[in-house]
Amino acid sequence: MFKARKTLVGTFAALALTLATLGAAQAQGSGGEEKREQPGVSAARSIGAAPDAGAAATVLAAPGASDALETIQGRIADYVSTEGTAYGFASYVDGTTGRIVLETDAPDQLVAELTDLSGGSAAVLDAAEAIELRRTAPTDSFDRRDDSPPFYGGGGLLSGNSLCSSGYAVTNSAGTRFMVTAGHCYANGAAVTTESGRFPYGTVSNRRLPTVTNEPVDMELLGGQSYAPRVFTGGVVSNTSIPVVAAGGAVVGFNNYCHSGRTTGENCGHTANSITAQVCTQTGCKSPVISYTGGNISQGGDSGGSFYAKDASGAWIRGHVIAGSTTTGFVQPWTVVASTLGVNIVTG
Repeated sequence: MFKARKTLVGTFAALALTLATLGAAQAQGSGGEEKREQPGVSAARSIGAAPDAGAAATVLAAPGASDALETIQGRIADYVSTEGTAYGFASYVDGTTGRIVLETDAPDQLVAELTDLSGGSAAVLDAAEAIELRRTAPTDSFDRRDDSPPFYGGGGLLSGNSLCSSGYAVTNSAGTRFMVTAGHCYANGAAVTTESGRFPYGTVSNRRLPTVTNEPVDMELLGGQSYAPRVFTGGVVSNTSIPVVAAGGAVVGFNNYCHSGRTTGENCGHTANSITAQVCTQTGCKSPVISYTGGNISQGGDSGGSFYAKDASGAWIRGHVIAGSTTTGFVQPWTVVASTLGVNIVTG
């Protein structure tokens, strides 16, 4: 279960923490002993076996909500494109309540202009009047700490003064292996190290971001080193991990998704509210993205970290963290990463 380290832990306090973490990991039986050899790409698991496959959520939406949201999101995207990123926006139809949710710190007058649907149908007007306005703005999640190769998802990344988190290992059509993280983290060609600076982590390529490639996505690849299909579990200084068993789309209403990152560690109990949300931050508007609430929301530095459903077999990747507010987290869906970058998940 433990990631091998090349430094000697020299204090009884650290030893006690390690033993406590081991005991917890053994008690929860979270997915098999770690193999130190480089795992390969295994056959995809059956979709029906995924822990969120049986969620059977009843997705609610008020009549006219989809049309109203499409109009509002279009206006927001146009505003951010022309006026800049001084204000943050996030919007989606909450599949658990049926209402449009709008999170922003924009002035009341601007919000009123963006949400004015007075020329719409009666159903659109009703949906617009029922908007749940939250006065909080999503931001890019900039900010476990000392990984060693082969590198895992959920570990700390550093380049310049920017801290982010690793997501999950993928391969391209040539069979070359990479690690995925958020596109707003680092520039193409940047040399990234582990958070501690002990090991080179890789070089950035394939950066995709609204402000860079004019695409509504937030992703990039790290390459040139060794990457393993595992995700860190536990706290921010934990060495425990679970294998990646598959990747796919999130299910609205499933209420036990997890994220793993260098700032907040592993946190579960997230409910996916939407898989067609839009989030607009300092680096532009991204959509469709996954929105989630519940549990401890990702924080600065968790960007790029793994987002997944978990069972006894391991982690079922659903995407990676890209933004968050005080109430809601936002995730770049795996399905969009796979189609945009032409990559496959690595399992082990």
